[in-house]
Amino acid sequence: MLAVFNKSVAKSPDGLTVADQSQAVSALKDGFLANHFGSVHPGSVTINLGSLGVMAYSREKQNPLLPRLFAVVDEIFCMFQGHIENVAVLKQQYGLNKTADEGIIVIEAYRTLRDRGPYPPDQVVRDIQGKFIFILFDSSSKSTFIASDADGTVPFFWGTDVDGHLVLADDEETVKKGCGKSSAPFPKGCFFTSSGGLRSFEHPQNELKAVPRVDGSGQACGATYCVDTETKKESTGMKKVDSAANWSTNY
Repeated sequence: MLAVFNKSVAKSPDGLTVADQSQAVSALKDGFLANHFGSVHPGSVTINLGSLGVMAYSREKQNPLLPRLFAVVDEIFCMFQGHIENVAVLKQQYGLNKTADEGIIVIEAYRTLRDRGPYPPDQVVRDIQGKFIFILFDSSSKSTFIASDADGTVPFFWGTDVDGHLVLADDEETVKKGCGKSSAPFPKGCFFTSSGGLRSFEHPQNELKAVPRVDGSGQACGATYCVDTETKKESTGMKKVDSAANWSTNY
């Protein structure tokens, strides 16, 4: 799995970018990182989002216990890896039929959040029980919704390329190819949105703090993030709006 989002769509956290960008490249220019992904994974599928970014996935060399899925509904694209344990409960909750897979469940959970907002976003992710990562892009609102389970079971990495664009992949080397030292593991138990940035769904009332990292040669790398138990958010709720309103800029 690979996703590159223009910085106008998904702004990287400050701590993810380091001063030494000598090894980073322009991931979107001339389709550089998507082409690299395709060369490493023959037969992969690429979704060109124009100036907003690119998504790509491959079904080869999958872990049978943590399969990769791709789904699209009404210009909402979702790449999912892993499995959901409470599938039946979520299908009933979101009014889905028996054939809906995990990717469709995530899209419907997002659409419910976006369009009606009955739950805060941290609860939406917390209600998904299992081992998973997902990357969702809504082309209508130009919004992202990205998450990793509480245990960080599925490998997941992110970084910032030389142009400040956000890069995500389930393969560390792919992220480093585009971002160099401005890369790190995606924090477990967290979700990222275009409007709200990075947050913890396990501890939604707490802020996240960047923890600096260094590589084997002592060079600074992209920070990891952990819950700051001493700092509380002022409010984790969202303003009530009409049920027909689009909540995509409020979560």
